[in-house]
Amino acid sequence: MSDMPTGLPTDVSWLLTRLVERVPHARGACLLSVDGLLRAAHGLQADTAEHLAAVASGLHALAGAAGRRLPDCGAARQVAVELENALLFVSATGQGACLAVLAGRETDAALLGHEMTLLIRSVRPVLAAPPRRCAERWDA
Repeated sequence: MSDMPTGLPTDVSWLLTRLVERVPHARGACLLSVDGLLRAAHGLQADTAEHLAAVASGLHALAGAAGRRLPDCGAARQVAVELENALLFVSATGQGACLAVLAGRETDAALLGHEMTLLIRSVRPVLAAPPRRCAERWDA
């Protein structure tokens, strides 16, 4: 499997590799900006990583909206989705970024969540995704 789509930054892919290798039955992981831009991936084909980034961004946004609208809930920290044959976890990693991990159903969900939290806490500044700026006007 491809670790990263060509042309994307690879500076944090080693973190994702270590995470996937530490959690039995983990299939792959990706780091993304909250607007769905894939920053790094491990264990996923390029098109799957891009799709997972988009899905994870949407899940994180929905959870965030729920947290803002429901009384006394606060910000979304992690979303867990139990699929028929897989688990999908999405966690906020810091300023403007998320970590998504896809794992087999036999994965220990508590271990996966714990390992994601350890990774995020240990390297939060590296995982942040600064907001993208709009392109300069062409007619300036």
